[in-house]
Amino acid sequence: MKRFAEQVVIVTGAGSGIGRAIALAFGGEGATVVLCGRTLPKLHAAADEITAAGGRALAVATDICDTASVDACVEKTMAEFGRVDVLVNNAGVTRDRLILRMADADWDAVLDTNLKGAFRFSRAVAKPMMKRRCGAIVNISSVIGLTGNPGQANYAASKAGLHALTKSLAKELAGRGVRVNAVAPGFIVSNMTDNLPEAVKTQMLSSIPAGRFGQPGDVAAAALFLASGDASYITGQVLGVNGGMFM
Repeated sequence: MKRFAEQVVIVTGAGSGIGRAIALAFGGEGATVVLCGRTLPKLHAAADEITAAGGRALAVATDICDTASVDACVEKTMAEFGRVDVLVNNAGVTRDRLILRMADADWDAVLDTNLKGAFRFSRAVAKPMMKRRCGAIVNISSVIGLTGNPGQANYAASKAGLHALTKSLAKELAGRGVRVNAVAPGFIVSNMTDNLPEAVKTQMLSSIPAGRFGQPGDVAAAALFLASGDASYITGQVLGVNGGMFM
């Protein structure tokens, strides 16, 4: 029996990278996956991969910075499938600049997507989850939310805020059977890491006791664990997936 058979999972930012890996992983475990994001062709490609493997998937163009769009996505999910069992808040952006050069727009774009976007989706799924007295929300954060990083004050603040949101919602929703946790990845293989100079990669790797960058699948595995029945007594936690670079 697959772990998420007959369950419905919403994944934001599901068109590429970590979000895509998470969506495919849930699909492989039997879930019906609702893939949300702004780039519909990428969402359709990931959804097609899930269905080609025998799963069920629905791609929904969604602007996480627009409350009406978020609410419409959840309403469509409920109309199509009648339930939401898991929400993975993965969508995120960066606008890296040193504080002296950071414009208000740089700050606002990152906080609105990374933090307020997670708030919008969590609020939208809270009512149906509470009504059924079960559900799981997994927020994809970052090690930067724990350590800070020069040039990423906006990103670090958004991810640290996501940790606080996780803990607050965990306390609000636990009595109705809804668990809320976060995954804080470290350096994960991506187009960004692929294009880094070798000297920079070597320096980055020196800070990781495991001696390697993480893979999107490493983050997906953590998200599946926290959303599964295996983690039924875990809520309000931030799970580091960083190869030991922050302990």
